[in-house]
Amino acid sequence: MIRAAIVSVLLTLYVLLLGPLLILHALLTGSVDLLYRAALAGVLFIMRMVGVLVRVEGLANIQAGVCIFVANHTSNADPPAVVGAIPRRISILVKHTLFRIPIVSRAFRLARLVPVNRADREAAIASVEKAIEYLKEGVSFLVYPEGTRSADGRLRPFKKGSFVMAIKAGVPIVPISVVGAHRILRRGELAVHPGEIVVQFGKPIDASAYAFEQRDELAARVHAAVAAGLPADQQPLEPQE
Repeated sequence: MIRAAIVSVLLTLYVLLLGPLLILHALLTGSVDLLYRAALAGVLFIMRMVGVLVRVEGLANIQAGVCIFVANHTSNADPPAVVGAIPRRISILVKHTLFRIPIVSRAFRLARLVPVNRADREAAIASVEKAIEYLKEGVSFLVYPEGTRSADGRLRPFKKGSFVMAIKAGVPIVPISVVGAHRILRRGELAVHPGEIVVQFGKPIDASAYAFEQRDELAARVHAAVAAGLPADQQPLEPQE
């Protein structure tokens, strides 16, 4: 609980002190690079302060050019670890309600983040199309195709939207296996437990070799690639169909 309190206080101070200035800089310059780097550096520094280490493996598997990074999701601790491990600025799909905050929404759009409302099918389809548009413009994405955090750390089945994005945009997929994050910040708990998160990049998979009708096959292949990098206690109980 003490570590959780430290994280909460430091994040609040960081956001209140630097957030407005960084957002203003982004709005005035039209660039979110400084905002992105500062936000990421701040979060990673706070993680280290409370005893969370990140080990990165397989960076050589990341090729030049646009791609979609596909990772398993077990904890609120894994997004900063994964984003910090990716050696380029990426975009993500974020909850649509965050785009209701006027100034923040403008910064999000500058960063080419995509709002998504999974409860509204038409809106979700529009989000996928917007992400495809950004991919074709040269923006790489990080996605969590399980759709939610795993309750027990085990890999869950993948939803298909991410693979439709990859096929339509004709970009490779880089599978990411995240190990140990579920023990750092456990679902339903506020306590932060010190430890190590391993972020392992797998070999890229060429989505342009798949037709739209083969999206299930592509999803199963990527699911197997992510599972291959996970320990026994994070393996899926059933394979992706």
